[in-house]
Amino acid sequence: MRWKLLRRRLSVSAPRMIVRSHLPWPLRWAVAAVAFGFSAALALWAFEFGKDIAGLDRGAKDELSRLRNEAAELRDARDKAQSIANTAESLLKTERVAQERLAAQLRQAESDNLTLKADLGFFERLLPAAGAVEGALVLRGFQIEPDGAGSWKYQLLAMQSGKASGVFNGRYDVTLSGTLDGKPWAMSLPAGMQTLQVKQYARVEGRIAVPASAVVKTAQLKVVDASGAVRASQTTRL
Repeated sequence: MRWKLLRRRLSVSAPRMIVRSHLPWPLRWAVAAVAFGFSAALALWAFEFGKDIAGLDRGAKDELSRLRNEAAELRDARDKAQSIANTAESLLKTERVAQERLAAQLRQAESDNLTLKADLGFFERLLPAAGAVEGALVLRGFQIEPDGAGSWKYQLLAMQSGKASGVFNGRYDVTLSGTLDGKPWAMSLPAGMQTLQVKQYARVEGRIAVPASAVVKTAQLKVVDASGAVRASQTTRL
C-alpha cells in the first residue's frame, strides 16, 4: 500500500505542486522600481556620455552662447535706435514750437506795422492844409467801406487850423446815395445828425445800416455849426 502511494506520487499522475515566494508583493514592487530607476539612470548616463564623445553638447552650448550674444547686441541696437527716435521727436517738437512762436511774432509784427501805418496816416492828416484859413474847420481822411452784410463803416478827422482857435461845437451827418431795386435811393444817419466837438482835432467813426439790396455809389459828409450853417462838406465816390 505504501509502495503504491509512493509510486503514485512519483509518477505522472502525481498531484501538482505550487512554489510560492516568501517575499511580499510590496517589496517586490519596490525592488522592481529600484531596478527600473537604475536602468533609466544608466541609460541617461550613456546618452550624455555619448553626446560628450560626439561633441554635440559642446556645439549646442556654443550656439546658445552665440545666440545670447546676438540677442544682447540686438537689444542694445534697439535701445540706441529708440533713444535716437526720442531725441529726434523732441527736436521736432522744439522746432515746431519755435516755428509757431515765430509765426505768432510775425503776425504781431504785421499787426503793429498796420497800426503804425494807420497812426502815421492819422498824424499826417494833422498837418495843416495848404492855404487853410485861420480857425477854419477842415475835414481830412473821410473814408467809408463795407463792414459786413448791410453795414458800412465810416471814419474821418475834423481839424481846426491855427493855434488860437476856440472849441467848435456843431453837428455832422453822413448821406449815402445810389440805387435801391433799380431806383434812385439816398439815406442819412438813421439817428439824425450827430454832435461834433473839435478843439484842435477830433477823430470820428461810426456805422450805417443800409438795405441789403441797396447799391451805394457816393457818400457825403456835412458839418454844420450851432446856427445850422454848413461849415464843411466832403463827398466820396465809391
